[in-house]
Amino acid sequence: MAVAVASAAAAPVHAERDKYSGAPLPPDKKHTVPSPITDHFYVEGAFFSPKVTTTLRVDNSTNVGFIGSVVSAEDDLGLKSHVNQGRIELMFRMRERNKLRVTYYELDRSGQKALNRTIQFGDQTFLVTDIASSSLDWRMFALTYSYELLHFERFEAGLGIGVYLMQGEAQGQVLAKQQRQEISGVAPYPTAALDATWRISRRFALTGRAQYLDATINNFSGAFGDYHFDLQYRWTPNFTLGAGYSRFALSMGISGGSFPGLLNLNVRGPEGFFRFSF
Repeated sequence: MAVAVASAAAAPVHAERDKYSGAPLPPDKKHTVPSPITDHFYVEGAFFSPKVTTTLRVDNSTNVGFIGSVVSAEDDLGLKSHVNQGRIELMFRMRERNKLRVTYYELDRSGQKALNRTIQFGDQTFLVTDIASSSLDWRMFALTYSYELLHFERFEAGLGIGVYLMQGEAQGQVLAKQQRQEISGVAPYPTAALDATWRISRRFALTGRAQYLDATINNFSGAFGDYHFDLQYRWTPNFTLGAGYSRFALSMGISGGSFPGLLNLNVRGPEGFFRFSF
């Protein structure tokens, strides 16, 4: 009797108890600490402040084989090289090892500049000293599935596949001469995916991921990479603040079609985010 009383006194005040005997139950040590490894859903809003470099060539769509001029969108056309953008991401975890991540990002820029050289832009020729107005808009919607091959209380790592749907639109015009050229295109990109998470402590965690594609199919050749890592602080069990670094790198060449030419786009920089999860 004395032993039972002593055991009850030593048990934690808020310990769970068996509903029949009233005896304290052993603590559930599995997934007791909220972290990116235990989250079954999150919605994330990020502020992204990247540096952007763009090389662009728009070929003549009516005269196949007539190559346009290679231009720097920032130096030749006056588009911004630093932008402030938002990014939205969702994650759904099915059971413990299956994850689906949904990401949306857009990058819209425009500029106006007096040209310092003659530029062949699609079907139009813009002459030196012309005041050219231009814009380049980019949309990216991605679905990524991963299976966590390693899954522990404080670490997980997985492999997967992703599909990126990208839409680009380029426009150039010289209003004084009523010259205008506009092209657009949409293309899907499948990628291989890798991700990893390390819970450092009850509140801090490191996460990283990488996705990549390099392919040549018919009249298309290109490479795409999406890289991200961050440090997270778990303020409350369901709210997280974080800071990280992201990079998108796209290089593609297309002969014919609605967007003939080439596009090299590199977007990289720091980001801060908040996340609601459960």
